Amino acid sequence: MEAVLGQVEQLPALLAVSRSALVRDWDSLTLDRALEWARYFQHLYDRFRARPQLREALGRRLRRSQPYPVLGFPALGRCPQLLGLALLENRALPPAACRRLLRSLLPPPAAGTGSDRRGLELLARRKAAACLLALPHRPARRAPGPEAQLQAEAQLLLRRLREQGQEAGEAAGQLRWLGGVLQQLPQPRAFGVVAAALALLKQGRGDQPAADGDRDGSSSPDGYRERAAGDGCTAGLLLSWLLGSQERFSAFCLCLPCSHLAFLAGHYSQLSRPYLELLTGWGSRLLYDPLQGRWVKSCLDKAELSWEELRERFVCLCQGPALLKEQTQAALELLRTQDGDFKVCGLSVWTDLLMEVGC
Repeated sequence: MEAVLGQVEQLPALLAVSRSALVRDWDSLTLDRALEWARYFQHLYDRFRARPQLREALGRRLRRSQPYPVLGFPALGRCPQLLGLALLENRALPPAACRRLLRSLLPPPAAGTGSDRRGLELLARRKAAACLLALPHRPARRAPGPEAQLQAEAQLLLRRLREQGQEAGEAAGQLRWLGGVLQQLPQPRAFGVVAAALALLKQGRGDQPAADGDRDGSSSPDGYRERAAGDGCTAGLLLSWLLGSQERFSAFCLCLPCSHLAFLAGHYSQLSRPYLELLTGWGSRLLYDPLQGRWVKSCLDKAELSWEELRERFVCLCQGPALLKEQTQAALELLRTQDGDFKVCGLSVWTDLLMEVGC
């Protein structure tokens, strides 16, 4: 088993070489050896996927062998696709080796519906998506904007989370994997992807393409219930990561537009209370300046909301679903009561907010 673990440690190196300029020296024989290694890793996946202890040992060795990018046990099952995609995107691969690669990826005529065929279709979809997102800006064709790219990344994240759930079956392991993946992204982008993923789940657009769903039976009532339960678990993982750190959640709320936050708070009860508590903390640090006749930040160098920003966020919450509006109004009225129940402007920020937002 130790020999197998040592071989698994070579997977990150194989994928790294396939993306580098070193492949310019590859001939057909070298390419065949690389593909044989990829198929061997896939064989290990098929062999050990039903044995939790060995599966965990292989995943642990993979994670130990390289901190970036994060690879887990499911990567073994996708190794031919990962290697093929990396080589197809590498312009340094010689033409002869590239033709050999394409011939190896094409299934034989008799293999019309096998797993290799599905793997090739998945590879083609991912390659097409990568090309689409990388289109240069032309006057006649508009490249996808940031919102389209975020949604595409969010859908990929949701798919990977489902795959991790099917393989690992352990929430703690999935949460560790999620944290490792999001840690690789710049913070604003990671927050945008998480918010888009949560929104897609509530809009019913976080599932796989309809054609795939028809094939696996997810269009049946049982399939819908199973998918809904899976979406709930996936959303729970995203929310656990988001709420696992007060600093992270605060940065998330500062980063996202107030309309997006109101949408999420209106659809996820786990978010509405922490968000209101965060707004309460920010509002309590505002001071009234009688010379200017308005509320100002107590410390200008801190990343706190201004009066205008705080008011806009409460307005968005009050324009949300009825339950969220009632919750927001009740929170503001309680805060006003605790602050002295003033009815005059300039004495309590909560009194002024209640007058402004019109809950």
